Amino acid sequence: MTDALSELNKVLAAEHAAVYAYGVVGAHSSGDQRTTATAGFNAHRARRDQIRGLIAARGGTPSEAGPAYELPFPVTAPREAARLAALVEDRVTAAYLELVAVGDLSLRRLAAQAMQECAVRGYGWQPVIAALPGHPAPAPAPSPAGRATGSPPVSLDQ
Repeated sequence: MTDALSELNKVLAAEHAAVYAYGVVGAHSSGDQRTTATAGFNAHRARRDQIRGLIAARGGTPSEAGPAYELPFPVTAPREAARLAALVEDRVTAAYLELVAVGDLSLRRLAAQAMQECAVRGYGWQPVIAALPGHPAPAPAPSPAGRATGSPPVSLDQ
């Protein structure tokens, strides 16, 4: 089984980065998109605080957020902000996926719930079904005219 404190610290690092990124997303959004960004910011902030508490309760020292984080691409417009939010949700989901491997059932449940929330938020930003980690990406569905439709999933290799 995986070490719970180590995995909780990985999740905390992902949540710190998500809170930062959602600040950038909100700064480049307006209207409904800003409302969605604010909800994502608040959700990740609450989850970050919960994870900090779990680390402290297990005798660990929660890490502090960095002063800034390097973004995977420039964000200067709402479209890029939405792309960043979808990417953040994918990456935070991956961090929680590792937490599912710990022996503590309560942490496994927390991780599963957090992954579900991230997947729903990510789909709201970019409504594309991407492959689960370790699985091939699904082929685009053919359109009635025989052409592939839909946009490709967000690449994590940027």
